[in-house]
Amino acid sequence: MKKENAYPRSFSHIGITVPDLQKAVDFYAEVMGWYTIMQPAKVEKDPDTAIGQMCIDVFGNDWEEFEIAHMSTSDGVGIELFSFSKGKKEAPEFNPFNTGLFHFCVQDPDIEGLIEKIVANGGKQRMPIREYYPEEKPFKMCYVEDPFGIVFEIYTHSYELTYSSGAYSE
Repeated sequence: MKKENAYPRSFSHIGITVPDLQKAVDFYAEVMGWYTIMQPAKVEKDPDTAIGQMCIDVFGNDWEEFEIAHMSTSDGVGIELFSFSKGKKEAPEFNPFNTGLFHFCVQDPDIEGLIEKIVANGGKQRMPIREYYPEEKPFKMCYVEDPFGIVFEIYTHSYELTYSSGAYSE
């Protein structure tokens, strides 16, 4: 297969559904340092507006309104938070063996400090902090949950440094 335009695409954003939009905005701002780029707003099902029609295309017709807010990480990756009046208000069962997304990952060299903030603000630490390559690289990781049960991972170093061979040596 011939590769045309073979360049890596950048990551734009991730959408996360939460039961309480303002609580989620507050948590992610306080704990993760993400900043709000669009304040929480209500979107109504209205086929006569561009956003209404787009949401009907995405969600179908079985909704009337939802809340949305947009945040951003320090490197410009968007966090699109949704809160729907319909649907379950708890996180799905953590099952990484099923097809689909099961976590996202953030990076913080002070993994211990970030975990403390997560727990102090209603989240959970799911496992002990582990080192990926204890004999080679001082890189740590840990899985955690936000207050809504959404699982994510923390790395102390970049994805590239963590997985590339020879990228780091003491």
